[in-house]
Amino acid sequence: MIEMEMIREIVRLPAPAPEPQALAADGERLWVSSMQTSRLYAVSPTDDRILEESQAPGKPIGAIALGDELRFVSSEGADDDRYLRRFVPGHGVKEHDRLACPDFTGSQLAFDGRHLWLSQAVRKRLLALDAAGSILTTMDFSEALSGFARGTVGCCFVEGTLYLLARNTDDATNTFVRVTSLEERTVEALAHLSFRSVSLAHDGTRFWTADKPANSLVAFTA
Repeated sequence: MIEMEMIREIVRLPAPAPEPQALAADGERLWVSSMQTSRLYAVSPTDDRILEESQAPGKPIGAIALGDELRFVSSEGADDDRYLRRFVPGHGVKEHDRLACPDFTGSQLAFDGRHLWLSQAVRKRLLALDAAGSILTTMDFSEALSGFARGTVGCCFVEGTLYLLARNTDDATNTFVRVTSLEERTVEALAHLSFRSVSLAHDGTRFWTADKPANSLVAFTA
């Protein structure tokens, strides 16, 4: 494992339900899903109050806030097929807005201001998608993450810079990574997380992730 400092935790909140998974921030609320309940919850980032909740089709795996809506990756059916779903707060999931992920695989979501990016965790790559869910660009980080990561478990763009959460080879900790060049697929490891987290979001000020074993939501800096 690469030697470096741990992240600095700013806030730790209890998750609204067991096994938190997908996580998104819309500036005022945190949106988090539960693998156990298959529901989406809007949570206050200051006092963990549940502001809204809704049943989801399948299990929400990754999510991102796009304006007044959410997009999330949904695991559906016995074969764990992955679909892109649209959720409107106050109205729920739009059933007619369902797009199959490429090869029915995918986990986390990011948005660069123009395109939606879908991560394929084990393959260590991100796919830029068009409005129909077709692949526009593929970014492969398998070489850059080799040696310390077994896969990616979170991704987000902040002011044009891509950040990743990489699951370490010990399968119990993560590394927080900044992509230093999208063109060359080079990365810089910034800090370690001493717990097995999943999902990565940014609320405009700080990063958030879900400490899955502890059923917690964690805000941090590097």
